[in-house]
Amino acid sequence: MSENYSCPNCDHPIDPNVHECPNCGISPAIAAALVENIVTEQMTKTNDMPVAPEILVSRLGEYLVENKLLKPEELKVALAYQKEQAESGNNLLIGEILVEKGMIEQRTLNKAITEQIVILQKALMRSNQHLEQRVRERTKQLQTALEKLTELNRLKTNFISNVSHELRTPLAHMLGYLELLRNDDLGPLNEDQTQAVAVLVKSYNRLQKLINDLIQFSMISEGEMSLDPTPTNVKTLIQTVVSNTNNQAESKKVELSVLKPLQEVHVTVDAQKIAWVLEELVENGIKFNKPGGMVKFGVESGDGLVNFVVMDNGIGIEKDKLEEIFEPFHQLDGSSSRQHSGTGIGLALAKQIVEAHGTTLKIRSQVGKGTRFEFTLPLAK
Repeated sequence: MSENYSCPNCDHPIDPNVHECPNCGISPAIAAALVENIVTEQMTKTNDMPVAPEILVSRLGEYLVENKLLKPEELKVALAYQKEQAESGNNLLIGEILVEKGMIEQRTLNKAITEQIVILQKALMRSNQHLEQRVRERTKQLQTALEKLTELNRLKTNFISNVSHELRTPLAHMLGYLELLRNDDLGPLNEDQTQAVAVLVKSYNRLQKLINDLIQFSMISEGEMSLDPTPTNVKTLIQTVVSNTNNQAESKKVELSVLKPLQEVHVTVDAQKIAWVLEELVENGIKFNKPGGMVKFGVESGDGLVNFVVMDNGIGIEKDKLEEIFEPFHQLDGSSSRQHSGTGIGLALAKQIVEAHGTTLKIRSQVGKGTRFEFTLPLAK
């Protein structure tokens, strides 16, 4: 008896050793599952649908003819009778008709059905084994790719750390000479020279901040960030941020203001790092704003909690890009002609520092309306 069986999807003959139907390309395992769903649906819809092993085998009549268990003319008669009965609402299986008409013995029919089911079952097992093997291979490929990516990230972090530390020494020398020039220790400067030194100092401060951010990022990436939590006066913290960001706001002609009169409340935090986070958020509000714009920040306290808020009326962020801004070295505008400078690590660092304090940095934004950042900390006990 032939070992071939019919594809459950298109009824094309299939060699049991193949994993896909040569006609429709579907896996027999998937096709069988589809057929099972269809049969189940039909049985649900039709209450008088016969329940027998035959419903699991497609093209039973053709199989019987091919294996010389039934004559072609007998199959035609049985099919015609099945169609006639179906039109009158009587659903009969072809095997049932063949036995009823005496064209085949029940024992022979059962044997043929069982052989078909066994062949299909073996094919399904082989398909499942093949699928499991492909899953194992793909999993191994993904694991290898993950290991390579992890190694690349480690090399990148080490490179950033090494370069940042190497830049600190020449920067220290630069600052020393800039201070000498600014204090007229190397001789008096005219007005143009004084302005040039001021530009150099401003550029130095920007570069110094960039290097400090890179070093801090590399430390956090290596899991080396340490916190020094101490009871901190929130009012003092806010005043420090105002002092450090006021010049930038004035140069950009952006109004910087505190949300409401500050109360004497304390939180237990790493004051230096939280101040850095607030400054980063305020500076972003200033940077991505327009002349005449506004940045407000401060705290809202109640129920034993202090909610730090920074909001602006700048350009805003598209909803589907809100998570992207926290990705390291990622710029929403990655073009070479972008209007706003930066490395793209500030907000990534801010998020990690806030989370290290056991809370979450939340963001709400609307394009053309502005952005609001906030995070909540418990009052110091």
